[in-house]
Order: sequence, then structure tokens, then C-alpha cells
Amino acid sequence: MHINDILPTVLGRSQSFLYVDMECSCKNVSESLSNARVLVIGAAGSIGSAFVTELAKFGLGGLHLLDISENNLVEVVRQLRSGAISLPEDFRTYAIDFSTLEMQVLLKMEQYDYVLNFSALKHVRSERDPYTLMRLLEVNVAGNARLLDALSQQKHLKRVFSVSSDKAVRPANLMGASKAFMERIYLSHADKISFSSARFANVAFSDGSLLHSFRNRLEKRQPLSAPSDVLRYFITHEEAGQLCLLSCFTGNNREIFFPQFRPDKDMMSFAEIARIFLETNGYEVLECDSDYEALAKMAEMKSGDRHWPCYFSGSDTSGEKMYEEFNDPSESVDLERFSTVGVVTHPVYHGKEILDEALTMIKSCRARGSWTKKDLVAAVHTAVPEMNHVETGKNLDQKM
Repeated sequence: MHINDILPTVLGRSQSFLYVDMECSCKNVSESLSNARVLVIGAAGSIGSAFVTELAKFGLGGLHLLDISENNLVEVVRQLRSGAISLPEDFRTYAIDFSTLEMQVLLKMEQYDYVLNFSALKHVRSERDPYTLMRLLEVNVAGNARLLDALSQQKHLKRVFSVSSDKAVRPANLMGASKAFMERIYLSHADKISFSSARFANVAFSDGSLLHSFRNRLEKRQPLSAPSDVLRYFITHEEAGQLCLLSCFTGNNREIFFPQFRPDKDMMSFAEIARIFLETNGYEVLECDSDYEALAKMAEMKSGDRHWPCYFSGSDTSGEKMYEEFNDPSESVDLERFSTVGVVTHPVYHGKEILDEALTMIKSCRARGSWTKKDLVAAVHTAVPEMNHVETGKNLDQKM
């Protein structure tokens, strides 16, 4: 079954929850984009490609797509060319890393009205060791700092956008804290470069997500595993692209957009979604008491059996936050501007000095060629003092 056929059942809605706000904002977005030259970084990822699909519907003057993945970038181009979308004559793609010298040279040669960055490491499991954690900070933080330095030479730049996360709010893990750090890097440049962002809910069935793994487990005839006590909000790829459109092209400088959901009605557990997912594919949950039992039951499963082994357990891995929130209580928020979108008008920001100090700590680690996880945690905590990271000694790579 195609994912678009499953989503209405899983999420309980048949059209974008942003439909009304998109209809009301379409004229303003269209005027902003009329003949504009736009660079999309991370254009081949799940969210980046969804955004490009929405963006390409408008009358752009130029559209340049950049991504480190050659194969995924080619697929985005094929999808656009094969669809009923008219691309501008000035349409180009670049298979390069946004934080490298090649990117800096590109920005010297090309001028853009809007630059949007979707390139990021998004998994909490990326903080499990000092090497992957350094890569997380290099992409999500240091790379964005270098990008902003390069963008300072752009003469016609109207807005820069970088995607954030709900996990940036009072972060319980280093990945979320890196996104809060990223927000503040952009805020520190906002006097010279206009900036907006969006804090997402979980994008349902996006690459690498737990829901995406449900599809893979079904295809490979493997048991499903999910936390039973973690609650999340979910949005579609289309809704993610639309939220970014609204933020970049209707928001004001320093504003961060987020979906307005109701905690009592819109949060779902992964176990609940697993049940719905299996039902839409013609199966019922066979709940097991351990991953070992789930694997054994899967091995015993015969053709025609309609009960799928699943292991739902309490969360016990480092950095897990049990619920989502899109704004810190200390932040000023506008809930009246849109029907289904909230806007953080004054995000948490502790000043440029501590950001520079934290960046220097990270750069010093790289320069000496050795570091510990403790070193990097200290740097992140300097920039994001409200981070409440709890190390349990167990990470997601140790679970199914």
C-alpha cells in the first residue's frame, strides 16, 4: 500500500492541516517568490525534497538545488521533470557539501534572494560516541556558522532559513541542543542577515524515522519494535514543506514557526501508530514481551498468518524526551496570526559571547585532533545552558 493511502488513516486527516493558512498566504508567498533566485541546501532529503516540490509551484527566476547525495539529488530532478511542474530556465543542481570550500566559491559566483538550509543530522543516536557527536556539531552548528560567514557577501539576500526541531526546546539530548545552538547562531547574525526557521513535529514516514522503519520491517518480514510511553505529534511531508514556505516567505526576522497542535488530542504514541499501520496492511498486532520473543514468533510465522509480532517497551535510552513542546515558556509567542501555525516572535537567546566561546571549544577539539564526549557536552552546555541531558548508558543502536 502506498504511503499516501496510509497517511489519512494514521494521522486522522485527509488534507493538509495547513490548508487554510496556505490559501490565505498564497498571494504573499507568490509575490515574494516572483522572479526570485532561490538556493535550497539539503534539497534531496525527505523534508528538503518536499519543500522543493511546494516551492517549484511558484514563478521563480532561478532554482538551484544542493545536496551531498548524488543519487537522491538525481531522483529529485527526475521527480520534478516527470511531474506537472514548470521549472525555471535557470535550474541547476550541485552535489556538494554545504560546509566546504566549494560552497564558499559557489556563493562568490552566484547571487541569491533566498537561501534555505535543510541539511542536518537529526537522530538522537548520533550522540552515542565522541566521533559521531563531533560530526553532528560540525553539520548542525559549525557548518551553519561558516555558511553565514559566506552569505555575508551576498548583495541581494532577503532571507536565510534553516530548519530546526521541537527537540530544540528545553532539550533533553545533544541532538536537540545542537538545533537550539543552530537557532542561536543564526540569531547572532540576524542584525545583518534576516533569518527565520521552523520547529517540526515528526515527519511521518520520513527517511530514517521509526515509522519509515515500519515499512521496511513489513517488506523484510521482520518484527516491529517501538516505545510504548513516548508521545509525539506527526505531520506529512507536504505539511513540512508548507510550514517552511510560510516561515521563510511570510515570517519576520528572528521568527520561528511551529504547528499548533492540541496535546490532549493530537499526540500519538509510536505503539498506537504501529497498530494502525499494521491494520491498514491487513494485520493485527501480536504483542510480545521481549525482542527475543518477537524474533522467535516471526520465525514461526506462516504464509497467510495475519498476526504480526511486535515488541512495545518503555523508553530507557539516553536523551529521550517523553513528549513534545514547540516553545520555551520564556519565549514570546503569537498564536493569533495563523489558524494552525504558532510563531515564536522572541526566541531564547543568551548573547553572541557564549556562542563564540562554545564554537571556540569545538574548534579547539578539532584542531588538536582528539576529544572526549565530555569535552563536546561542555561546549554544547555553554551555548545551551538549559539542556538537561541524562546519560542512561543505553542507546538506540542497542534496540531493534
